Amino acid sequence: MTMFDPPHPGEIVREEFLAPLALSVANAAGMLGVSRQALHNIVSEKSGISREMAGRLEKAFGPEAGFWMRLQTAWRSAPARKDKRLDSL
Repeated sequence: MTMFDPPHPGEIVREEFLAPLALSVANAAGMLGVSRQALHNIVSEKSGISREMAGRLEKAFGPEAGFWMRLQTAWRSAPARKDKRLDSL
């Protein structure tokens, strides 16, 4: 069963990794080797997770890159699934 309204991957980064570890976006961006703005755009849910970023997140925080890509795919496809379900009502 798929989730109807899956979380944005940035929410997971923010709530499950940055907050518990008391990491600022700037500090985490340094760990990941990306700009502060790039990570800010992800955790503020303005942009998604690329394959490259998934690999960086895997190295920094542990869940495999596939986990991050599945989150991204689920989040991106949720509106289409929602529309399809509404059409069948």
